Amino acid sequence: MGCLDGKIALVTGAGRGIGRAVAEKLASEGADLALCDVKVEWLAETEAAVKGMGRKVISVAADVSKAAEVDAAVDAVQAACGRIDILVNNAGITRDGYLARMSEEDWDAVLDINLKGTFLMTKAVAKLMMKQKSGNIINIASIIGLIGNAGQCNYAASKAGAIALTKSTAKELASRNIRANAIAPGFIETKMTDALPEEIRKKMLDAIPMRRFGLPADIAHAVLFLASDASAYLTGQVLSVNGGMVM
Repeated sequence: MGCLDGKIALVTGAGRGIGRAVAEKLASEGADLALCDVKVEWLAETEAAVKGMGRKVISVAADVSKAAEVDAAVDAVQAACGRIDILVNNAGITRDGYLARMSEEDWDAVLDINLKGTFLMTKAVAKLMMKQKSGNIINIASIIGLIGNAGQCNYAASKAGAIALTKSTAKELASRNIRANAIAPGFIETKMTDALPEEIRKKMLDAIPMRRFGLPADIAHAVLFLASDASAYLTGQVLSVNGGMVM
């Protein structure tokens, strides 16, 4: 018996990295999964892993920055599963660059996926959760949204916005028995961070008291906590998982 038996969880950006680790962790605790990414073929490995645990799974494609695609994806999940108990807004991108040289296109791309996408998916799923009179929303933010970072004005703004959105969502929906919390990961080993220059990686490692980078599994464990009844009295909170990099 798992702590999420009978639950339906929708995870965006589930094709790799943190999203895949989260989907597999929730499945391991009994949840059936709805997987979402911009291309459905990106979800094949995650889907196979979830099915291998004996869980039901549906995969849907959606660009989370486009309302019509988000609504269609949520409708497809509802039709297949009947309900959505847990939403994990994980889809995100980076387009790093210094403020003076950042293009409007790079600003818009990051804000559209990371912040607007979280808003659109939350809005669509919240309508269903309000009818159910229950639900659990978990937004993957970042410590960069808490402290800022040179060369990431767009990313920092998007993640700070996601944190503020989480708090407002929590206040609006608490009376409907819907919780909303955020996780702010530190430096996590993913394909996104693999592309960073070695000198940047070393500088980041030197700033982490635990002397290691985080793993997607570290974030997945935190998501499981927020998705379960173990956190039943938590809403509007930001759980920072960063090895002591930010205290």
